Amino acid sequence: MKNQSITLLDRNLSILSFNERVLSLAQREDYPLLERLRFLCIVASNLDEFFEVRMEAQIEALQDGVSDGNVSVETYENISEKAHQLVEKQYYLFEHELMPALEKQGVALISSHLRTPDQKKWVAQYFQAEVKPLLLPIALDPCHPFPQVANKALHFIIELENKSKKTPSIVIVRVPQVLPRITRLPARLSKNQQCFVSLTSIIRAHLPDLFQGAKIVNFSQFRVTRNSDLEVDEDEVRNLRTALRQELAYRPYGEPVRLEVTIDCDEALSDFLLGQFELPQSALYKVNGPVNLGRLIQLPDEASDAKLSFPTFTPAWPKALSTNKSMFSQLRKRDILIHQPFESFEAVIQLLQEAMHDPDVLAIHQTIYRAGSDPRILNLLQEAVQRGKEVLVVVELKARFDEAANINWSEALQSIGAQVVYGIVGLKTHAKMCLIMRREGRSIKRYGHLSTGNYNPKTAKLYTDFSMLTSDLTMTREMEQIFRHLTSELPLPRMRKLLASPFTLHKTMLRYITSAGNAAAKGKPAKIMIKTNSLTDEALVLALIRAAKKGVIIDLIVRSACVLPPGAKSLHDRIRVRSVVGRFLEHSRAFYFEIDGKVKLWLSSADWMSRNMLRRVEVAWPILDEEMQKRVLDESFTPYLNDNIDAWALTPDGSYQTVSSLQADSHKPSKPLSAQTFLLQKNR
Repeated sequence: MKNQSITLLDRNLSILSFNERVLSLAQREDYPLLERLRFLCIVASNLDEFFEVRMEAQIEALQDGVSDGNVSVETYENISEKAHQLVEKQYYLFEHELMPALEKQGVALISSHLRTPDQKKWVAQYFQAEVKPLLLPIALDPCHPFPQVANKALHFIIELENKSKKTPSIVIVRVPQVLPRITRLPARLSKNQQCFVSLTSIIRAHLPDLFQGAKIVNFSQFRVTRNSDLEVDEDEVRNLRTALRQELAYRPYGEPVRLEVTIDCDEALSDFLLGQFELPQSALYKVNGPVNLGRLIQLPDEASDAKLSFPTFTPAWPKALSTNKSMFSQLRKRDILIHQPFESFEAVIQLLQEAMHDPDVLAIHQTIYRAGSDPRILNLLQEAVQRGKEVLVVVELKARFDEAANINWSEALQSIGAQVVYGIVGLKTHAKMCLIMRREGRSIKRYGHLSTGNYNPKTAKLYTDFSMLTSDLTMTREMEQIFRHLTSELPLPRMRKLLASPFTLHKTMLRYITSAGNAAAKGKPAKIMIKTNSLTDEALVLALIRAAKKGVIIDLIVRSACVLPPGAKSLHDRIRVRSVVGRFLEHSRAFYFEIDGKVKLWLSSADWMSRNMLRRVEVAWPILDEEMQKRVLDESFTPYLNDNIDAWALTPDGSYQTVSSLQADSHKPSKPLSAQTFLLQKNR
């Protein structure tokens, strides 16, 4: 295995490679145009987060010219080169393919020089009434030093020539974030089209109105990306929530890591900005189009044309669940597996609703990692408290970029009497669990929900995830033990069914990989199939390689980062890696081991990353019912391993190629299959 510094580089490059695969969705001619634009914007947002989280140490290594074993000048240059190439592809696709194609279909983003006189008049009135009052130019002089520029806040830099001054002056104008980035022109001005104007083009066209009496020499949009990874020493703080709230105030002003300007930005202006932010030339990104493509995701949301968007679909109600019977009565008879978004997350909401109304329900325990903006679960938990039920919520305050929302959740629940805890010092609580305790006769019956995804109704329509509703006595008792561990930090007792990190999950996966290898070495059949978002844990990667060398057949469906090194062709035939990137974000995690005819199958909240296995509280639960095992195989593995539309294969040289192109090269064409489309049709 490569050393740790190379592994870190491989991981970063692998993340960028994943974003290249997402960008390929914006190039697919079989996808509706507005959806292609949406994927382009998603890549832009992904890149923002990549720079916010992963580039500060790389920049420091470049500036200091040193290496600490994890980062170096070389690693920064490799990452920077890959990122620049990806950005160039984005903007070429935006300027030369997507926007011209959308305009032909009647959706146009009209720049100032293409507007008709009537359109210009309307835009001018809009500027005077809505935009200009919010623009406050800041001239740079001894009384007005360079302003604080917040993370990802869009600005203009303008060089002015003023008759009253001998030398040109520099002015900074912040683009108001309270205004929509895209504005639709009235239909009477759109000539049977849907015409939009961007906020930056409105400001750009009317900059002279802001500087009457002065001549604009040069100007450009610019945006700086800053490090946004919060650092809180949990051992040193008395109140994690208070400490995080204080840190959030400083997040917008972390260390600069990237500067974006327009492609026509004068070199003197870009050099001036680089100097202000103390960034190297390689951190400069000159873009051929609007700075911050991510904000243009408003356009596919605002435009209305069914043929330019994916057909809407309504997730099916889980077939195993009746809508006119008590959820509790149904769960006493059997476990229920839900596959989102093909089946509806509303079944989980309904379970909470029934629990909240049921006078026999005594307590609800739930973990919250990313709840999103939908308030229904919060409202249900609050009402449950008001109805006298014991409500315990384990809120992960350190869920990156959801810290503020989770703090608000915790305060809202705590204020009305819910028990709110923040997990265990040094570990993130990433497990997705809900446990309901109900009095039935003389005993308390437990009902549980376990999931690979978050309690977020919005992403439940966009991410593929499995969840299970159960009343299994052992499994629900073990869920209770995990909740007690999270609240008290008492040792977690030995469990018979659930696996939990950082205790048993990693060790158990390694043990089963080893067992498969030992079986194969003795000539017995052995097969491993893993579906996960990322594979970056070194111990697991090495174990998989050893097992493959002994003859185990291994199929890995890894959506994003995968640091498994390419090997010899003989090894490549036994350990196959593919990434499926389609309409929905692949998010479910499933671990399958078939060793000498015996099957073990788990679903889990954990990826195969060191942080998930060793530095987070995660849960994996077994699928024991044979019919349910078959369903997971039929929906999570078989169609994805046969997908030749959305699937990419990791080749022996370390690159990803579409499975369709590999099949074409082998002259063995297969019937076209998209796993996601297949599952959509299956559940209609």
